[in-house]
Amino acid sequence: MRFQDKIVVVTGAGSGIGAATARRFSQEGATVVLVGRTQSKLTAVAADLDSARTHVVAGDIGTEEGIATILSAVEGLGGLDVLVNNAGIAVMGTIEDISVEDWRRQIDVNLTGTFMMTKAAWPHLKARKGNIVNVSSVSGLGGDWEMLAYNASKGGISNFTRALALDAAKAGVRVNAVNPSFTKTGLTEDMLDNKDLVAKFAERMPLGAPADPSDIASAILFLASDDARFVTGVNLPVDGGLMASNGQPAQ
Repeated sequence: MRFQDKIVVVTGAGSGIGAATARRFSQEGATVVLVGRTQSKLTAVAADLDSARTHVVAGDIGTEEGIATILSAVEGLGGLDVLVNNAGIAVMGTIEDISVEDWRRQIDVNLTGTFMMTKAAWPHLKARKGNIVNVSSVSGLGGDWEMLAYNASKGGISNFTRALALDAAKAGVRVNAVNPSFTKTGLTEDMLDNKDLVAKFAERMPLGAPADPSDIASAILFLASDDARFVTGVNLPVDGGLMASNGQPAQ
């Protein structure tokens, strides 16, 4: 019960990593605000949680109106202890394929949305000396083929995490990120259907592939807890050992 009497906001909580994270926080005593764009998905996740400690807010973190709706719920609860910036999309394509509109949409949702949510929540986090966990990616620590915009957005989140941690420390607020690799989520449905591709990932990840959303949630809860009270500015790969390799093939 590490989060007894704590108030936690999880964005992108309607599925995947966000849903798993919301469930874990609830299991450990937190009051959880589930945020996402689709009311029905949030309601389905909330159905499994303690209704007295669960709040659903349908809102788009990419808009000022959506942010205002979310913050209104936070203020109604009396504050905020943990913000998990998880909401995100993936736009594929090379420099030749991707349009300016798709580039902007990718950056707006993943990077600017993280910034806007953090800025709006900052007074509440500062008042309660809370902490932030951003969901970046191993794609924010290195490049991928045909994922230009996604890599840029996640790379931005990774370095946003580091820079914000430096500034936030003076206020007693910690800022960290998790960097998952191949994980079973809505964003990877097409990949999961490709057995050859899954096998290739498994070859590169010593602990096997893909990860379960609960694996990522466990790391998020550690970083958000007092167990990590002396940890800030970290990008934690949760990648099954992927980044332990220098890239050379197994022999």
